Amino acid sequence: MSLIWRHLPEGVFVASALVLPWLWLWRPQDGRGWTKRRIWIAAVSHGILACTLLLLSATITRMLPPAFSQWARAFGLVWAAVILWVSAVRRASAWMGLQAKERLTSPARRHFLRVAAGAAYAAPAAIGYAAILQRHDLQMREVEVRIAGLPKDLDGLKLVQLSDIHMGEFLSRSDVTRAVDIANETNAHIALITGDLISYDGDPLEECLAELKRLRADAGVFGCLGNHETYAHAEEKVTVWGARLGMRFLRGESASLSFGKANLNLAGVDYQPFRQPYLDGVESLVVPASLNVLLSHNPDVFPVARRKGFPLTI
Repeated sequence: MSLIWRHLPEGVFVASALVLPWLWLWRPQDGRGWTKRRIWIAAVSHGILACTLLLLSATITRMLPPAFSQWARAFGLVWAAVILWVSAVRRASAWMGLQAKERLTSPARRHFLRVAAGAAYAAPAAIGYAAILQRHDLQMREVEVRIAGLPKDLDGLKLVQLSDIHMGEFLSRSDVTRAVDIANETNAHIALITGDLISYDGDPLEECLAELKRLRADAGVFGCLGNHETYAHAEEKVTVWGARLGMRFLRGESASLSFGKANLNLAGVDYQPFRQPYLDGVESLVVPASLNVLLSHNPDVFPVARRKGFPLTI
């Protein structure tokens, strides 16, 4: 309940934006008008949809920057007040017979509104399933990476990666425990954590790190930071607390790892903001005669990283 309450304005905005226009435009077309039964069915069905949208909106807005969330709260309150009042007055007047009955004489317009109404229901249902339910269906995806000129001693090297954990209101501790257990089943040589351990300040960072401490890999556990570490002002906490627990978060630095006669140079950078020059000065982290691998939370840096000497970015 605290999740819904904290993000109620955003939820009301999403619910009203998707549901109320449909309520405003839709009319019974069979000539029977609004009966008490129809009113109750409409109220219950739209109440259920609105509650689903509230929870979905709370989940999604939790993942957004604080500035956007604050803007959404203010705008959501104003928008909700206006559209709820206008829609309520219009609907009440129609139910009480104070407004002339409007009929849609155009079949094309009726069809369009019915399709739009169906989409209004289908879209949040599909998104809600993915964001609220499917997120608990944790599975491991195995990817084979081919690199030209790969040293023989690095052929078959196994890396396991966990990313965008957002422990707290997105994933529970038991979910993270299960993810770590799945990762450990791979018997990887290197374990990687690529940012967004939590969403905002106040989320259970210590608990998340305690679970990630259980990661097992021959050459150790390494990571980089994501944008939500920045939002939570937790960059130093993650770095220091992680180091105490045996995890090294690379912040504009690299670690040299040897496998037989081959060397892997693992570098990491902090979150690279959009529309800014990416990977400024990262060339200094490249080590000649090594396989240079970069950890970055923002995938937009991939082509830049390759040009600067990293054939693989994770």
